[in-house]
Amino acid sequence: MIRYLRLKNFKSHKDTVLEISNLTVLCGANAVGKSSAIQALLLLRESFLANSNFDYLDLKSNPINIGTAQDAIYQFAEKNEVGFEIKTDDLELAYSFESKDSELSKTLMNRPENVIHYSNKEVLKKENLFNKYCQFISAARLGPQPYYPKDDVVVDIYNQISVLEGKAEHFIHFLMQHKDLIVSKDLVNPNIEANDLFYQTTAWEREISNGVNILVEDLGTLGYELKYQFNTGSKEGKTGSYKSNNVGFGLSYIMPMIVAILSSPPHMGLLLLENPEAHIHPNGQGKIAELICLAAQSGVQIIVETHSDHIINGILVQAKRFEETGKGISKDNIAMYHFARNIKQHSSEAIRINIEDGGRIRYTPNGFFDQFSIDRKFLMGF
Repeated sequence: MIRYLRLKNFKSHKDTVLEISNLTVLCGANAVGKSSAIQALLLLRESFLANSNFDYLDLKSNPINIGTAQDAIYQFAEKNEVGFEIKTDDLELAYSFESKDSELSKTLMNRPENVIHYSNKEVLKKENLFNKYCQFISAARLGPQPYYPKDDVVVDIYNQISVLEGKAEHFIHFLMQHKDLIVSKDLVNPNIEANDLFYQTTAWEREISNGVNILVEDLGTLGYELKYQFNTGSKEGKTGSYKSNNVGFGLSYIMPMIVAILSSPPHMGLLLLENPEAHIHPNGQGKIAELICLAAQSGVQIIVETHSDHIINGILVQAKRFEETGKGISKDNIAMYHFARNIKQHSSEAIRINIEDGGRIRYTPNGFFDQFSIDRKFLMGF
């Protein structure tokens, strides 16, 4: 597992250090550097997968498109160089990439000539950042689609849900390819007896919309069509089937995350998830937070970017539940950060949020999910 991440002169990060846990939560206002922390990991992963020996950083790869070197380097950096440090359970890694003054428009940043990067592939591919069980699902993931494409190489060989910018375009193919996979007992939803990936995905989707059933039709070269039907109290027992774009947007939007979490092997998987709350009712957000916590406690490493107090509260509930029942997540396995902007330096600052016994947070910085209190004070007149 990753235990430490340092970003130097990368985008808005002048020098940011994050302690990474089983579950790491990134919060804060817009444009303060949360996504950049995830992007840094993706850039290093892509450099590894490109067989480059970390000699260069591709700023316009399929999963992540930063732009040019000028876009990647902190505006007030003393030299045109970015640096990343990672510590895992077994390794300490440091990588740096530079762009000469006249080459800031280039989309590749090269390793400085006097720096040697650790690049033993046999060792590195054992780390969750560099293995085939790392999945990135972005805030720009696809909503309901008429058809979902097939790609045997992406799914069968590389075991990926996404290729382009974390859009999760292949998640239906992935689901159907692995539909019989037995889900870890720690993640099994008891509302369905079957413990395979397909039916457990259905079970967790029912936490979002009661009584929903997932239907997938193989259309050959066209790909897959996703439909839904619903259980009823009538003698027929179920409704007819509905195209995914005629059913609540959130059902299809959250499904890639459910599939990724349920299929991720403990102690091997790394999930980079942006905005799991999008298009989901608060009760459903709490359920997704529960699933995230169960997976992280079981050994799947998860880094989540969120703007939702329901996700945060859901995580805190699971921390308290773990204390009381042993089910949920230990607060010691959570690292929660509030990102803010240093106005003078126009740089990101990451403030660690301490979680106490009972899932309580006693001291919080300004802007940490305090809008409800601000609005309530105005409405109540005090």
